Amino acid sequence: MDYAENILGTIGNTPMVKLNKLVEDLPCLVLAKYETFNPGNSVKDRMALQMIEDAEADGRLRPGGTIIEGTSGNTGMGLALAAIVKGYKCIFVISDKQSKEKMDILRAVGAEVVVCPTDVEPTDPRSYYSVSKRLGKETPNSWYVNQYDNPSNCKAHFKSTGPEIWKQTDGKITHFVVGVGTGGTISGVGSYLKMKNPKVKIWGIDTYGSVFKKYHETGIFDEKEIYPYVTEGIGEDILPANVNFDIIDGFTKVTDKDAAVFTQKLAKEEGMFLGNSAGAAIKGVLQLKEQFKKDDVVVVLFHDHGSRYVGKMFNDEWMREMGYIE
Repeated sequence: MDYAENILGTIGNTPMVKLNKLVEDLPCLVLAKYETFNPGNSVKDRMALQMIEDAEADGRLRPGGTIIEGTSGNTGMGLALAAIVKGYKCIFVISDKQSKEKMDILRAVGAEVVVCPTDVEPTDPRSYYSVSKRLGKETPNSWYVNQYDNPSNCKAHFKSTGPEIWKQTDGKITHFVVGVGTGGTISGVGSYLKMKNPKVKIWGIDTYGSVFKKYHETGIFDEKEIYPYVTEGIGEDILPANVNFDIIDGFTKVTDKDAAVFTQKLAKEEGMFLGNSAGAAIKGVLQLKEQFKKDDVVVVLFHDHGSRYVGKMFNDEWMREMGYIE
């Protein structure tokens, strides 16, 4: 009989899917690493489990403990699934720009959810960074995850996502394109692929209102680059330790409007019901057209599922209110 011991045994080994209509004008093969097949419907299941297992191993997370994290939703879901199986409680701190669906889903899996304002400095005591750190200090027998600086985040993708992509493309991958938030995925996968073939190009998708692209190109952390944006799950107003800029070849920025519109296009033209960052990622691939040649194999990673954005990017009334569609 073929079965997993529990739901955590189904994490990873996600499929690779060819893109067709949206990439007709590109000269190369474009494949999607389709991470919604993970049990929590996102790539974050991988690093959530790795971070918990590493914290258990070195005693940071003890039996009956409480897991505390600031999350845009998906890491919280991965942590919550592992916590259910392993017997921990969860408190997640989330910013108010995240979709209501994400908050409802976290509560549905038994987590306590604390909502913080988006439009404040990272150092502001009301920010989701500050609140999650404070709860980590105040809550007895708790572990503050800190996915931004936790090396187990990168480790998960170096151990699983990178090797899967290499194997699935038979080592023929030439470019890896992915949205960058905490930096774990791009740095872990990118490090593995560059180890296998230093010629593989690693491209990050950034958003307007985030510091990554300018910092990568100039080494300057420019606070003028920081302003509120709508796109969920990518971009930052800080420099997470998990973003390894040395292995990233370049960034391209995608507007909020393009990310939202292409999220709909993926569903309607490719049958791919995906999250907001996938719209940004595929638009980023199209913006990088000049980088690709005929025999190239481009892999774009799609982070999460469209069910988390039904009230936003998949709601035409919301899209009209934002000025994204006529």
